Amino acid sequence: MSRAKGAKVGASAVAANESPKPRARVIALLNQKGGVGKTTSTANLGAAFALEGLRTLVVDLDPQSNLSLHFGHEPAPDQPTVRDLFMDVNAPAQSLVHEARSNLWFIPSDTELALVEGELALQPDMQHLLSKRLEEVIDSFDVILLDCPPSLGVLTVNALTFADEVVVPMQAQYLALRGLEKLLETVLLVQRALNPRLQVAGVLLCMHESQSSHGRAVVEEMDGYFERFRTSGLPWQDARVLRPAVRRNIKLAEAPSFGKTIFDYAPQCAGAADYKALAGALRARWPSATEAIAVTAVPAA
Repeated sequence: MSRAKGAKVGASAVAANESPKPRARVIALLNQKGGVGKTTSTANLGAAFALEGLRTLVVDLDPQSNLSLHFGHEPAPDQPTVRDLFMDVNAPAQSLVHEARSNLWFIPSDTELALVEGELALQPDMQHLLSKRLEEVIDSFDVILLDCPPSLGVLTVNALTFADEVVVPMQAQYLALRGLEKLLETVLLVQRALNPRLQVAGVLLCMHESQSSHGRAVVEEMDGYFERFRTSGLPWQDARVLRPAVRRNIKLAEAPSFGKTIFDYAPQCAGAADYKALAGALRARWPSATEAIAVTAVPAA
């Protein structure tokens, strides 16, 4: 895999007649339960954004390294990975970025990332290490997706400290709904203590079977749950059950074994259509460039 091309790190000068480039949108895909479609959603949403012309970076923060496999990448033992973002301050962030497809780059993971959490606990300001390191490359991208590990530990807190919004991939099951409440509590703690801009975009339903009466009941309950928090001031006051749901589709399960996203492997299947539509729905919720500049502008003295 080649390194990121044409992605000069750092703030670039803006011509007087041009609007400043909006900051990249950073999305953390998070669920403390494994096997819910989180990594599949990260890879395929990233590919969908790239197909829309957005320069997209996906970051594998899971020691299982499954996101890297979607791009046919298995790091060699001595090859730098996302672990170096946390443990090697001399490793430039850009040197860890690999090109996967047109407009799509990734930072791979490896199993040694599992050892990082204990080491990070001894470092000062450990919650901001990821954001500090990725600030080196953020101006090179339009969207950054963070594939979080299935836990609420230090790596996940680092992702939430850097992110603008959280997307929760999950299945429409009763126990998953109960786990959602715990996850939202963690988001609230991080927002209040570390990242005041953090918001929850909503729940992304994976492996969905619309004909299931149980699934329909859980979706209805989730819709009602989010509706109760409108104008609450909480990070999930604008959250939704994102539509469309990603339908159960065997092609989504097969694609990683070929080192492909769903758009490479089966671009006409239901899974590709669902992720393309979801990328559009998420993008429609983002602030416009003008609004983003207004929010970040410093008032004149």
